[in-house]
Amino acid sequence: MPDSNTNVAVILAGGIGARVGLQIPKQLVKIAGRPILEHTLAVFDAHPDVDEIIVMMATGHLDDVRAIVRSGGYDKVVRILEGADTRNATTLRALDALGDRDCKVLLHDAVRPLVSPRIIADCYAALDRYDAVDVAIPSADTIIEVTPENTIASIPPRANLRRGQTPQAFRASVIKEAYARAADDDEFVATDDCTVVLKYSPEVPIGVVTGHERNMKITEPIDIYLADKLFQLTGSELPEPRRDKEYRVALEGKVLVVFGGSYGIGGDIATLATEYGATVAVFSRSATNTHVQHRADVKAAAGRVLAEHGRIDFVVNAAGVLPRGPLVDASEEDVYSATEINYVGPIFIAQEFHAALRRSKGSLLLFTSSSYTRGRASYSLYSSAKAAVVNLTQALADEWAVDGVRVNCVNPERTATPMRTRAFGTEPPESLLESMAVARASLDVLLDRGTGHILDLRKADPLAAAIDEG
Repeated sequence: MPDSNTNVAVILAGGIGARVGLQIPKQLVKIAGRPILEHTLAVFDAHPDVDEIIVMMATGHLDDVRAIVRSGGYDKVVRILEGADTRNATTLRALDALGDRDCKVLLHDAVRPLVSPRIIADCYAALDRYDAVDVAIPSADTIIEVTPENTIASIPPRANLRRGQTPQAFRASVIKEAYARAADDDEFVATDDCTVVLKYSPEVPIGVVTGHERNMKITEPIDIYLADKLFQLTGSELPEPRRDKEYRVALEGKVLVVFGGSYGIGGDIATLATEYGATVAVFSRSATNTHVQHRADVKAAAGRVLAEHGRIDFVVNAAGVLPRGPLVDASEEDVYSATEINYVGPIFIAQEFHAALRRSKGSLLLFTSSSYTRGRASYSLYSSAKAAVVNLTQALADEWAVDGVRVNCVNPERTATPMRTRAFGTEPPESLLESMAVARASLDVLLDRGTGHILDLRKADPLAAAIDEG
């Protein structure tokens, strides 16, 4: 039972999401490789200020949450409870589960998966000054009040208006008292929990923490599409870098296979992993005459590593080619080479290494390019293959989740590698990522417990303000 010094987060996932028009609750719809609920849960579970998590889930779907918690290792989840018919009744069930201690509690919509760690931290901190806290953002639009006849009744000054979000944060005793008073009102109606405090405990000041546009609520079908694109276009989920000791603990005694590991990012991944105690097997066209587009070569590589080391924990595919030029000028050899190396190769690697990764509960890491988000002139072969790798990553993550195998994809910005130099010549060094920096971040992704992610690496994130990690 939480005491007064415990920070509790309640994930409200009790709705069925009828407006989305799907056969499952919207919080279980997958975006960017994971259920919406899991994205939300992962943010809170990883947050240092959160001590315990309670999940309130729609009737009939508690086993889905248990499976997510179990497979994701979300250790802070202490209770998974059935939601009620209304938002307010679901909140009451969660408050009952807190017991009698006056802890800090955050109530957050499960279908706001893009909440930032900064907002969570600010909410808990604000509870040292206020007993109730809301999250809100300025309104960019003019808000109008209408009459029952659908004519304008008033236009409040926009400068005084905010758009409410979650989480909403409270001292447990305060929100419980407000609900206790509300129980005596036969006409009680409230769309959120701060409204309950404002109406039934008006003596309690409600502080306001600044939210962000990115902290959107997935309500309509288009929101699913927009949220998926936001996950694609931002690097907000990049795992935290590890300390040298932590890399050694994670990699010592493990076996890593790197395709395209003679130089560039793949070579640097191999170097780093070796330094941290991993056994690394490198395969490439130049060093081992291994062609990823030939299944026999990939199968032989897997067999060789298993024969020598008996296991495979991690597989990285950094092999690729970067053809440029108009599609109409591409030869048949160019078309097959680009497609087979950049796309068929990852497929063969996935097929031939799946069994070994299933035994080790390991991880597969692929690479894409920023051109996957929109095909570009003179890059048609490359862009289309890299877009296919993104979809392959997300599909495999779904297929292999039951086997405990993680599949992720790194999308590095322009990086100083021999392949890029051959394609573009000498470029200003300050405009390029360092290959070793990409390699280290790639190791973090390879070791992370997440799956199905497309993770951006940029020198300067154009959406940094939207990420708002603070």
